[in-house]
Amino acid sequence: MGSLTGGQPAMLDIEELLATRLLVQGNSGSGKSHLLRRLLEQSAQWVQQVIIDPEGDFVTLSEKYGHLVVDGERSEAELAGIGSRIRQHRVSCVLSLEGLDVEQQMRAAAVFLNAMFDAEHEYWFPVLVVVDEAQLFAPAVGGDVSEDARKMSLGAMTNLMCRGRKRGLAGVIATQRLAKLAKNVAAEASNFLMGRTFLDIDMARAADLLGMDRRQAEMFRDLKRGNFVGLGPALSRRPLPISIGEVQTQARSSSPKLMPMPEAVADVEDLIFTPDPEEFSRLTARRTRPAPRPTTDILAELSRATPMADQPLVKPVQSGAPVLSAKEREQRLADVLSEILADPQSAYRTDALLYQDFLVRARMRRVSGPPMPMGEFRRRVAVIRSGVDPETAASEAWATALALSAGVSEDLQGVFLMLANAALHGDACPSDARIARAYGTHSARRARRLLGYFEEQGLIIVHADFSGKRIVGIPELQAETAPGAADAAENDGSAQAAE
Repeated sequence: MGSLTGGQPAMLDIEELLATRLLVQGNSGSGKSHLLRRLLEQSAQWVQQVIIDPEGDFVTLSEKYGHLVVDGERSEAELAGIGSRIRQHRVSCVLSLEGLDVEQQMRAAAVFLNAMFDAEHEYWFPVLVVVDEAQLFAPAVGGDVSEDARKMSLGAMTNLMCRGRKRGLAGVIATQRLAKLAKNVAAEASNFLMGRTFLDIDMARAADLLGMDRRQAEMFRDLKRGNFVGLGPALSRRPLPISIGEVQTQARSSSPKLMPMPEAVADVEDLIFTPDPEEFSRLTARRTRPAPRPTTDILAELSRATPMADQPLVKPVQSGAPVLSAKEREQRLADVLSEILADPQSAYRTDALLYQDFLVRARMRRVSGPPMPMGEFRRRVAVIRSGVDPETAASEAWATALALSAGVSEDLQGVFLMLANAALHGDACPSDARIARAYGTHSARRARRLLGYFEEQGLIIVHADFSGKRIVGIPELQAETAPGAADAAENDGSAQAAE
């Protein structure tokens, strides 16, 4: 990587790095990008590399080291396909997000990283995944971007740093400030390279990560550009100052340098105030493209569309589709929903895919009228997954449960309504496996976190009986579940209730 204080070479163990990940921190101008470039150049011949590049600085690696440059201004389907093939064929690449706004950058990076994360097991080759300006993709707090984009990007970064090791993905993230980076992302790194920083809170956190006394934190103010303090199993067992070595390629952008002012021009007013005829064509060419339309809007529009042709290919049997009564239409919609959710794998499909399937099947059943909005579709799916019977669904207590569920996000409503239904009937508390399935995951740990979240919101109270079985009470309903084993199998609910 460079040299130590005494002139000895500063070495970094790539194999150890693949298993332990790396966090680089330093203020703007401290040399983070130079460090990342040095790391990439030195390891290019040994390991596949993928760089998430928000500024387009690393595209110059393609000239000397053959990295494929992937323009981020593509559809999500294209990016997902490219990310999958990148893993399959072991091609080093740079995902250039230059020119996109922050939300588009977050979405593009999330789709690309998730495609690499979801690759087939036979393609889990080791990959060094470098993310520059990581605070953009894993922010500690929400900003001006939509909550959907923030969750999507943060989830991809969490997968990379928390679960990527078993899939061969080794995250190397660089950030200007640790305070701006999500803690669950930063906490997964075991190697650290800390550069120049000036804020007290950042110096204190850097010192804590390196196991240094807080009185020694002042040293981070005095570090020169390109000098870092390293610690970790891939670097050193104790903090060591490292001076990063030279690089073979250069970024397209560079640090600003002083330049002499041009000589005074006599007709400066005409030069500034007279427009150039070519300016208008350049401004037209540089217009930003409109934001992509939501998928749900497109699907709803397609469901209303009718074929257009000058002459019909087949003579229609009747002038129009039969008009359904409200009761008949409702019955057909309910049948379509039940048919979709009867598939055991439907719990693990995204709402967008289920909604698309629903619209297609509704058209096949000749359901007339405007399509069901996405929000109502999600609501109905949550109610059906809760397992509520018609009699309970018509009760005042269930109306209260529906009102309470409106206070949580749409992806959590099905889980809460399932707990409410079990409490109203006095059934055994759902196991972690059943809760995880209702949420669309296989993770029992995530199921327990959901219960903790509901309890923090004041919606439920979780306690245990004398045998240690779990009970969930819902104060607003004045009801609670029967004791149930948290580690019971998914189909053990009826057995527990009988017992």
